[in-house]
Amino acid sequence: MTPDEIRQYLLRSYTAVDGLWFVKAEERFGFDAALDLDAEVWKVMPKIQARQIRAFTSVENGPDGLRQCYTQKLDIDGFVYEVRNAQEGFEIRVSVCPWYDKMVRSDRTHLAAKIGNRICPVEYGTWAEEFGCRFGFGEGKKLCEGGGECVLVFSGERWNTDSTDKTNHRG
Repeated sequence: MTPDEIRQYLLRSYTAVDGLWFVKAEERFGFDAALDLDAEVWKVMPKIQARQIRAFTSVENGPDGLRQCYTQKLDIDGFVYEVRNAQEGFEIRVSVCPWYDKMVRSDRTHLAAKIGNRICPVEYGTWAEEFGCRFGFGEGKKLCEGGGECVLVFSGERWNTDSTDKTNHRG
């Protein structure tokens, strides 16, 4: 297998396990209990991911390190996004979210907003905390709410606001 085939295999396995355990938990305990369990998982998983990517990259704590590590995570997971510098940090504008796309393909779009509004702030906020930063959503509807993009806003004390860098990425 090529490195890209291995990456695709691991990514599909990772997302399949997440979806399968959720469905099985939902069957046994109900949707709300499964969502509660999922939120608990996503309080821990981002810590593991952030610490692993930071160890690979040897970046410093703070917004610059967060930006470098989190965009690598988005690339690995197959997101399509744009990074823009903001007044006190940076924002990521997600136009394609593989998690939302999975919800659409599995005919569970009607649950997407409930899941996204519960899980995404936990995941993104945990990533921010790992780098000593803050997280919030930008204005507008998220993908899971029928919007055209999700705007993730990360801020921190040490961010240089003079830059106007705009970088497009496709995972």
